[in-house]
Amino acid sequence: MNFIKLSFRNILKNQRRSFVTILAVALGFTAINVFSGYIHNVYNGLADQAIRGEGLGHLTLMKRGLLREGKLEPEKFLLKAKEIEKITKLLLQDEVVGLVTPRLSVSGIVSNGKVSTIFIGEGMVPADTAVIRGDFRADRGGLLDPARPTAAVFAADLADMLGLKQNDYAVLVTSTVEGLTNALDVDVGEIYNTGNAGTNDKLLLLPFAFAQQLFDTHGADRLIVLLYDRAQTVAAQQRLTEKLRTAGFDLEIKTWQELSSFYNQVKNLFDMIFAFIFAIVIVIVMMSIINTMSMAVMERTREIGTLRSLGMRRWDISWLFTIEGVLLVLLGGLVGVGVTIIVAFLVNQAEFSYIPPNNTDAVLLQVDIVPWVMIQAFVFLGLVAAIASLLPARRAARLVIVDAMGHV
Repeated sequence: MNFIKLSFRNILKNQRRSFVTILAVALGFTAINVFSGYIHNVYNGLADQAIRGEGLGHLTLMKRGLLREGKLEPEKFLLKAKEIEKITKLLLQDEVVGLVTPRLSVSGIVSNGKVSTIFIGEGMVPADTAVIRGDFRADRGGLLDPARPTAAVFAADLADMLGLKQNDYAVLVTSTVEGLTNALDVDVGEIYNTGNAGTNDKLLLLPFAFAQQLFDTHGADRLIVLLYDRAQTVAAQQRLTEKLRTAGFDLEIKTWQELSSFYNQVKNLFDMIFAFIFAIVIVIVMMSIINTMSMAVMERTREIGTLRSLGMRRWDISWLFTIEGVLLVLLGGLVGVGVTIIVAFLVNQAEFSYIPPNNTDAVLLQVDIVPWVMIQAFVFLGLVAAIASLLPARRAARLVIVDAMGHV
């Protein structure tokens, strides 16, 4: 017996009720797809901001304990020049590693001669920084000039607080690795918006050699690793950790995701919101299917009795109504796919923008089409439809043949 054909005919028999159910499923499916496409775009943007905008790269190598005790005993956790050379050579042997570059964090006081404020500085190799940044937010600028070894890139709010403009100069005062006070003049190179309210009033990007002079060291506290493929991050972390351990280096390797607390906080928030929206959609779909199938059982009681008298088994009746409920969701899902594509296109073309929390500039509201999420949601809604149809289907199958045929 062709259950699908019979189920489809029954759907067409009650067009208005079927239309409402299909519409409810389609709108719920669209809501899931649009929101998942939005957060997919946000996650990719945050990942690029962490890896390229903040310069975290894909992996960060450091001596074990640097994050916990590095500020108390900085000299203990510095990588020496010979260690940097050996580790870099070892890492570049891996086929997925594209770049290894040293970093040195410094902090202290920056002054324009009249006003002083604190700064957090990142010493980085100018040429390597350009490679890590790539074409990410090229409109922001913020790249070090290899031809100006004493020029720093100032965050916009920091420069504004000190009244500094490009090609002015300031004085940096820091503590050296031995705890002594050191001061150097620094030229104001580019002034740029970091995009983050937490760093836009205190960040300085310094040439690596200049940061070493400030800290009075020939070493670095971290090595940043850029991979050819972001998807290989975790696998590379495990492989390189083992390779370094075998070579006798007691280092820990952190991924960009482990170091980017902002990314993790936003992701946890959006995952919770998505789960909440998904749960609402599931309840709506389930209630719509139960209501539709219950009404169908009531209206087709005599039909059920006739089918049972013709030899159809209880299981066949249950299967018939279950397939009908699944078909309603599948039809709603197909309509939802079309609506999702249209909504995503309209939103992306409209180029809406907004300023997220903790950001200093606007970002575009974009919706990605994420096929694997759509497939998963489609399959899950189909399972929900089957479960939701089960109760009315079992009630239909248990009807007594004589009573069902005599139902008015």
